[in-house]
Amino acid sequence: MFRLLKLLFGLLLRWARSRRDLLLENLGLRQQLAVLNQRKQRPRLDRVDKLFWVAVQRVWADWKRSLLIVKPETVVRWHREGFRKYWRWRSRREMCRKRLSREMRELIGRMGTENPTWGAPRIHGELLKLGFDLSERTVSRWMRRGSRTPDNSRLWKAFLSNHREAIAAMDFFTVPTLSFSVLYCFFVIAHDRRRILHFNVTRHPTSLWIAQQLREAFPADHVHEFLIFDRDAKFGNEVLSAMSAVELTSVRTSFKSPWQNGVAERWVGSRRRDLLDHGIALNERHLKRVLVQYVDYYHADRTHLGLRKETPGQRKTAVGIEGCRVVSMPRLGGLHHRYDLAA
Repeated sequence: MFRLLKLLFGLLLRWARSRRDLLLENLGLRQQLAVLNQRKQRPRLDRVDKLFWVAVQRVWADWKRSLLIVKPETVVRWHREGFRKYWRWRSRREMCRKRLSREMRELIGRMGTENPTWGAPRIHGELLKLGFDLSERTVSRWMRRGSRTPDNSRLWKAFLSNHREAIAAMDFFTVPTLSFSVLYCFFVIAHDRRRILHFNVTRHPTSLWIAQQLREAFPADHVHEFLIFDRDAKFGNEVLSAMSAVELTSVRTSFKSPWQNGVAERWVGSRRRDLLDHGIALNERHLKRVLVQYVDYYHADRTHLGLRKETPGQRKTAVGIEGCRVVSMPRLGGLHHRYDLAA
């Protein structure tokens, strides 16, 4: 009885509907029946079937009532996928965006790495000044793809370059003697002109001894603010207290990073190549005397690559004329020479 009433109610509803709705309902049912009649264990809707229901749901408001083979949400998902594909196709066909060359991508990445504080607008402005025609959005997209991790070595070098007038560094190096004992040479070097501010030699370096050397190296009217040193165990609490007493900010290098104290390491290498590799230290007194001579030669005579081949002591440049006589003056017992024009 209930089934009969349900059929009669459906007949009344269909009688009241328009002929257009009946045709669309009939078409939708026939399409689903054709899918179910496929000789497969699990019928699947192909691309044409999906396009059919995507088109029908746009012109038929009551399409959900006759859809039985899939859920209405599935048809909505098909429509969204088609929408995305359509506009992807339209963007590719109409915009005709020119592909960015590999050289330009590498240039954007290099600018971002070399300038970690720059954003896309700044880099885009630099590229426009170079004559490259591209959008800021393109620069931003390729910056996101690249690495934006700042280069710590580059940041450290920038700090050293911007504060070289206020930076000094200290370090130790060892020298074996004729009797196979070891002498410890302590020195402090300024970054601006690579001048040796102080040096001394000892057999037993302690924190108290280093603190006394710092007081002698930095008088009350010194202009330095930072002192770079490594993580040697000899630089203890007494050394840190002495730095505070002479108004210096301590800057420790990282573990196993001698390049962070490169100015001091470079002087150690120069001293070994210029002097200690060509002789043997007899004792503490002999080594100190030789080092005094080398420091004088280093300041007044030796040209330095880091100073554009000038000397730390700002040696005057002579005006040479063809035919004038050049005289040589021995330094360090004839191991090196200085050349000047004859008077």
